[in-house]
Amino acid sequence: MSNKETILRIAAKGDGVTASGRHVAGAVPGDIVQDDGTIERGPHHVTPPCRHFGTCGGCQLQQADEEALRQFVTDRVVHAAEGQGIVVGALLPTHLSPPNSRRRATLHGLRTASGAVLGFREKGAHRIVDLRECHILRPKLFALIAPLRALVAKHGGRQPVDIELTLADQGVDCVLKGMSADGLVATEALLDFARDHGLARLSLDQGYGPETVWEPQPITVMLGPVPVPLPHGSFLQPTLDGENVLVADARAALTGAATVADLFSGLGTFAFALVGPSKFLAVEAARDAHLACKAAANLRGQSVHAMHRDLFRNPLQAEEIGRFAAILLDPPRAGAREQVAQIAASTAQRVAYISCNPASWAKDAKTLVDAGFRLETLRPVGQFRWSTHVELASYFVR
Repeated sequence: MSNKETILRIAAKGDGVTASGRHVAGAVPGDIVQDDGTIERGPHHVTPPCRHFGTCGGCQLQQADEEALRQFVTDRVVHAAEGQGIVVGALLPTHLSPPNSRRRATLHGLRTASGAVLGFREKGAHRIVDLRECHILRPKLFALIAPLRALVAKHGGRQPVDIELTLADQGVDCVLKGMSADGLVATEALLDFARDHGLARLSLDQGYGPETVWEPQPITVMLGPVPVPLPHGSFLQPTLDGENVLVADARAALTGAATVADLFSGLGTFAFALVGPSKFLAVEAARDAHLACKAAANLRGQSVHAMHRDLFRNPLQAEEIGRFAAILLDPPRAGAREQVAQIAASTAQRVAYISCNPASWAKDAKTLVDAGFRLETLRPVGQFRWSTHVELASYFVR
């Protein structure tokens, strides 16, 4: 007797799920799964655009059409809220970043007997996929893959080279980790590479942190109207369009607030975009990011006061939080349990919470709701297109 099942949704790790709870890799809502696991494609199952899909670990969901992808991102966020019993006021339209919009990525290269391979790693393996096309990277980043492959072939060692690429105002910032520049010939080759390909900055990390070998002019990234220095390893939203959506939601939430505490502020992504009628306290633990934010604010005369403070070990206390008209936070994936506890205990009335992890966000949101806040608006955001990483913007009031 045949026991066909229909895929109803996509689970958190990218598998399709049936009504009975069966998980099927590579399936999307509307697909029919046979007894033997064969997938009969439904209306939302499309041919993946990239030849590397299925091998490359960079994408997990290229077989899902736009509607299924949007539903996956939406479900991840909404289900996280529902799992904590949180009532969503207004669910705003889900934002998906378009193809070829990612402005930062970490690639891997390895010298081989016949040259070199360069790309993302295979899913669940250390083997490197030799990228010949990519549908997520900005064209300026992808244009460097062939030249970087040639560079690794000529100057790479026996160990893999990690390559961090970020698109900054002046061009591409490139960090090579695990490649040594021993001797004048190797050093000149790297400088020639940086000049020939118009890099904004080229740095080597030989185990002691990145050291700049090429930076014709100080490298910056525009945050709102302000060019902010870009230290090595600083966090940047993965796509510009995604950043703009998150900033717009934060602006809507914070309108009319004279003073805002921007917690886990990084370089000042939100502070510089939203400063104006509002004055900002930008609190950040990473010293390089804090100093970059402070320098940009001082240079431009912005009403952004940068504070260096580890909010995990030393969160702003309830009485400090009460001095601000609104709170904005954008913590790392782990969430902000200790800081949110202080916000909950404070007299704060307005909280804009940006998150890259619906699970940790939902736990923090429950703390706020239990303290009398209500979730006014919630927007799911998918900046990591075709992947299972999901972000969100939320606004709480009490």
